[in-house]
Amino acid sequence: MTSKQRAYLKGLAMNIEPIIQVGKGSVTPEIVTAVDEAYNTRELIKISVLKNCFDDPREIAEIIAERTHSQVVQVIGKKIVLYRPDREKPKIVLP
Repeated sequence: MTSKQRAYLKGLAMNIEPIIQVGKGSVTPEIVTAVDEAYNTRELIKISVLKNCFDDPREIAEIIAERTHSQVVQVIGKKIVLYRPDREKPKIVLP
C-alpha cells in the first residue's frame, strides 16, 4: 500500500465509528472472528482499545491484521484502522 492510498483510507476512516472494542482480554479468538465477520459488510474497520487493556495498540493491530489477512492503515492513540478489500466487489477504489 502506497502512502497516497494510506492517506486516502485515513480520510475515509475519520468519519466512521469504532465497531469493535478490545478490552482487558486483549486479542482473543472472538475478537479476531468478529473482525473477520465485519469484513463481510465493510472494507474499512475502526477498532477501539479500551483503557483497561494494557497491551500496545500497535501490537494488537499487527496481530489482528495478520490473523485476518488485512492491512493496518493507522494506529492513533487507542484507535486502530484496518483495511481489507472485498475480493469479488471492492467498494473502495484506491487511487
